[in-house]
Amino acid sequence: MVAFTRSTTDTSRRQLTSTRAVSATARSDRRNDAGMSTAEYAVGTVAAVGFAAVLYAVINSSATRTMLANLVKQALSVPF
Repeated sequence: MVAFTRSTTDTSRRQLTSTRAVSATARSDRRNDAGMSTAEYAVGTVAAVGFAAVLYAVINSSATRTMLANLVKQALSVPF
């Protein structure tokens, strides 16, 4: 019975030590990640601007303008 208790205590100590090591690693990872959110915002902003530029080019094309004009004409010519 004493051996069982001793092994349980050793296992608990190992688990506690392992938990502390993981916790210390997580803390150091958070410290090193301070500038990452700024880079992520920058990439997201560049992607949004690129998407807006493509959308602007599509909307201002003559084919899109013709299609939208025809759509509005059809909508206004529907009898009630």
